[in-house]
Amino acid sequence: MNLLKGILFKLISTLLFALMSALVRFVSEAAPVGQIVFFRSAFGILPVVLIYAYRRELASAVRTRRPLGHIGRGSISVTGMFLNFGSLARLPLVDATAIGFAAPFITVVMAALILREPVRIFRWSAVIVGFGGVIVMLWPHLNLANVTGAAGAAATIGALFGLGSAFTNAASVIQTRRLTATETTASIVFYFSLISAIGGLLTLPFGWHSPTAPQYAALISIGLLGGVSHIVLTESYRHAPASVVAPFDYTAMIWAFLLGYWIFGEVPTVYVFVGAVIVAAAGLFVIWREGQLGLLKRREKAPEGPPAGM
Repeated sequence: MNLLKGILFKLISTLLFALMSALVRFVSEAAPVGQIVFFRSAFGILPVVLIYAYRRELASAVRTRRPLGHIGRGSISVTGMFLNFGSLARLPLVDATAIGFAAPFITVVMAALILREPVRIFRWSAVIVGFGGVIVMLWPHLNLANVTGAAGAAATIGALFGLGSAFTNAASVIQTRRLTATETTASIVFYFSLISAIGGLLTLPFGWHSPTAPQYAALISIGLLGGVSHIVLTESYRHAPASVVAPFDYTAMIWAFLLGYWIFGEVPTVYVFVGAVIVAAAGLFVIWREGQLGLLKRREKAPEGPPAGM
């Protein structure tokens, strides 16, 4: 374990994801979401295949015992990708990013209902507070008194897309937990990218945009950044426990704010700032609580020391 290296990889991963989101926001002004999904997935496979071929693990990426499970997980994930990119096309970068942090709270609820995982009062309290923060962020977009004109309607749709994306991301996490019982990480990543690419390609008959050279570069970069960021994210968990690196997920909001302001001139509203602080605080509490429970479990499983005098 190398905690500093794990944290560094996590920070790089969040930056790459933020850059990918900014490029999605940029090309969405011209290209339809389905086309962006295809480029994200098709070119995202390339670094994944290269890294697993280098590690001589490519066979494990293709081999599977549960093809239907991968189809289910891939279908959920590609739906989430469509919703996420649709949100990025309609909302400021930091708004869409912050709303996405509702996913961990939804995962807690789904894990309790579907996987029957025990959830104690501390986590339920954090979930309620976290959802309160999400409502604060969504309020300007869902308050009918504020929704006027085409721009207001587009922002409302974008907010709903972002919330829907958070739900599908949580469902994808639940399905991934099921798959990890028999499937390798390589196969989960590979089939996710493959199914998502097919899902994006199916939108071709509905009309794709003929990109300019800069737009082509952006579309290809979206895929490469997505693939590399997943690899770097995986590496972060190889070098440090999840409880150590997970809090650095919230640096994504810092990157989103800086990129949104620098590239698009977007300034977040006070609702986003307040809601993001509430969500981050609740999320960090859940992470801290999970770390405490993990320490307690390890102490309970640790063998007792030798009797006194020996």
